[in-house]
Amino acid sequence: MNYFLVKSEPFKYSWEKFNEDGRTFWDGVRNYQARNNLKAMKEGDLVLFYHSNEGKAVVGVAKVVKEFYQDPTTEDPNWVVVDLSPVETLKRPVTLEEIKADEMLANIGLVKQGRLSVMTMKKEEFDRILELSSR
Repeated sequence: MNYFLVKSEPFKYSWEKFNEDGRTFWDGVRNYQARNNLKAMKEGDLVLFYHSNEGKAVVGVAKVVKEFYQDPTTEDPNWVVVDLSPVETLKRPVTLEEIKADEMLANIGLVKQGRLSVMTMKKEEFDRILELSSR
């Protein structure tokens, strides 16, 4: 299994709206590295959902329910989407400040490549964020 983090501005697409929808395709990615991360996602992989700009916190866990396919919002064949479904809301959000302050998380993409919207994570990093949400 692989682990990822996706970012969304809550006013554009919030964790609450995602839960209401129950499933969505992850679109709007126009960065090649983020696109390649979408292409690496396999059905069943787990994904942390991060509210960017407002809140700046990991708020939930989703899973990949359909692997990459052509982004239906563009005819440009360079861009793809995956389908995600929500799994669980974190017991409490884990803020960017907490993540930056945790030495186990010092090298994650969220800290090192803050503008990247889809990033890979190590299992230990993923698990650490879940552990922090339980405190």
